[in-house]
Amino acid sequence: ARAVPISLQDRQDVPDPCSLAERFCAVRAVSVGNCEPLEPEDYCIQPMADASPPKWHLAHVTWFFETFLLKPFLPGYAAFHPCFEYLFNSYYQGVGTPFPRTERGRLSRPTTAEVLEYRAYVDAAMLTLLSSASEPEIAFRTELGLHHEQQHQELFFTDMKFNLGNNPLRPVYVAGPARMGEAAAVPLSFVGFQGGIHEIGHAGDGFHFDNEGPRHEVLLRDFELANRPVTNGEYLAFMADDGYGRAELWLSDGWAEINASGVSAPQYWYQEGGDWYEYHLDGARPLCLAAPVCHVSGYEAAAYARWARARLPREPEWEVAA
Repeated sequence: ARAVPISLQDRQDVPDPCSLAERFCAVRAVSVGNCEPLEPEDYCIQPMADASPPKWHLAHVTWFFETFLLKPFLPGYAAFHPCFEYLFNSYYQGVGTPFPRTERGRLSRPTTAEVLEYRAYVDAAMLTLLSSASEPEIAFRTELGLHHEQQHQELFFTDMKFNLGNNPLRPVYVAGPARMGEAAAVPLSFVGFQGGIHEIGHAGDGFHFDNEGPRHEVLLRDFELANRPVTNGEYLAFMADDGYGRAELWLSDGWAEINASGVSAPQYWYQEGGDWYEYHLDGARPLCLAAPVCHVSGYEAAAYARWARARLPREPEWEVAA
């Protein structure tokens, strides 16, 4: 079966310094640096339940280190604020009832300045802990906390794009690189992979999340994977062929969803004067036809794949191909 990939944006990794304390400082600095282009009003906005305000992200990742490292391992540690454990928990039911996710945008207090003070307080205590303790569990939890914070750095950009991209002013988060002329997409072809028994899952001694293991065997049939992601131009052809109006292309839940929501194009696409534009964090610009299509739901991706007489790749196929 032929499978067409939908692009995912690359994550931005922090170069790995030589010690855990240096890595801690580097990762923590990125979160604050990502917020430098924001205005004060940007820190509290939560336009939908699935997004979180930037201020909450800054506090929640700090709560992780305070809750799972400083309180159990640093003798004499005093919590920065007794209510922060409730306000900035997300879904860790084992350490208390979280503040409702849908209400995060209503928290004008603590102020952003207080959240940054909270970060500095916890950072200082964490450096004390890392300089004085050698327990393997402390190193493991710190590494877990850093990967957790990097996940929230990704979420920060996802949420900020939603916050700004749904504003009629389409404000610019940060200036982007000079825009080059549009290059043509590489011709589409399919690469064959042999089926059989393959191993997938994390291998080795490095860090991994629990859902990336254990390594195990899977049985695959022969398959082909497209040599590049689906482009905006190809997705536009799907739309021009009434892709959003043909029930036979859609899973039933997806068909119900697009009819209820009125969705008829990828998120952040809009039309002006008959031309298509796309919002990016460096502002809106004409749709680049050769660029990978982004911000489509699983339902939209599956409908496109069926229209293209293909299907989406399954997780084991992705991993074997990679």
